[in-house]
Amino acid sequence: MPTLVAGLLTCYLLEVTGKFGYGAELPHNVRLVLEDFQRGEELKRNPNSNAKLLVQGLVAALLVVSLALHLAAVGLIGLMVIVLLTAFNGIVEEHQIGHAFEEALPFTALLVVFFAIVAVIHEQHLFTPVIDAVLHMSADVRPSMFFLANGALSMISDNVFVATVYISEVKQAFDAGTLTRLEFDHMAVAINTGTNLPSVATPNGQAAFLFLLTSALAPLIRLSYGRMVIMALPYTLVLTAVGLFCVWEFL
Repeated sequence: MPTLVAGLLTCYLLEVTGKFGYGAELPHNVRLVLEDFQRGEELKRNPNSNAKLLVQGLVAALLVVSLALHLAAVGLIGLMVIVLLTAFNGIVEEHQIGHAFEEALPFTALLVVFFAIVAVIHEQHLFTPVIDAVLHMSADVRPSMFFLANGALSMISDNVFVATVYISEVKQAFDAGTLTRLEFDHMAVAINTGTNLPSVATPNGQAAFLFLLTSALAPLIRLSYGRMVIMALPYTLVLTAVGLFCVWEFL
């Protein structure tokens, strides 16, 4: 919660000050074009299009509830969303469905590469020396050191894969009796926060940033990798500092 407050405050200050590329206003002529397009879309609306919007809204709500309550594996929930949206919107032909995946192909290819790299790292136990070094430290500094180690690795790789490798190694240490249940819980919190907060530094650290960077929208808004890193810098510093302080203070 402290990082949420700090992040929202950072967002407000950046928009007000206009620093790091924020605070841009929509040109008036662009707004007019968008309003004309919206009016044209509303005139075309009929019961069929309204039903499609209703289905999309209901499936979106179902997605949030399913993820929040962990009703199934994330992959199964994703497949459920695809099936529900396509079936209830009347999209039942393969040629129609195929276009929906074109936008995500570059992003998916990069994820496969990341997954392969991290899988090799995990199988070769390349993270083991770092984890062993942290586990030999005093219990007071372990969570903070895990936070920093995970954060550094998450900036250069995918944060989810880094978290998966680290939590697996820590689970093995817990099963071996090296950690108590309380220490294991603290490690889990440190790994979760450490892989999510500092990873906003780069697009490859956060899947949402990477998807935007590889989308067709990126060249239209002149969004590059370096530009994204610069825009994420204030959030990286604030969220990492607040998160590390909370891990040190409360764990």
